[in-house]
Amino acid sequence: MEKKIINTPDAPAPIGPYSQAVQAGNLLFVSGQVPINPATGQLEATDISSEAQQVMKNLDAVLKQAGYSFADVVKTTIFLSDMSLFTAVNEVYGACFTGNFPARETVAVKGLPRGVNVEISMIAMKG
Repeated sequence: MEKKIINTPDAPAPIGPYSQAVQAGNLLFVSGQVPINPATGQLEATDISSEAQQVMKNLDAVLKQAGYSFADVVKTTIFLSDMSLFTAVNEVYGACFTGNFPARETVAVKGLPRGVNVEISMIAMKG
């Protein structure tokens, strides 16, 4: 099975030795996205809801670059700086899916890159 590296300028450039996503067969492994505006490279969100919206926008851009959509997502992991943010993030996240929700876990972590409050990674599948 050959792996294909996925990168798009419509999501933040990786800040380390990793790819935005890797496609292996019909599976797409999307690296965690944070709420950085890819056009400016800056965190412009002013609250947790706008952070979550930017994260989902970044994830959508990576999925689309590979020919996938939120409907193809089978697994997600949500990292939060504090579990008190769960409800606000869940509201934004949930609006991106229509039924047949992916499997998921949500964890609170001590810190996230660039001091953001939310990061989300995904696995998607075609066929």
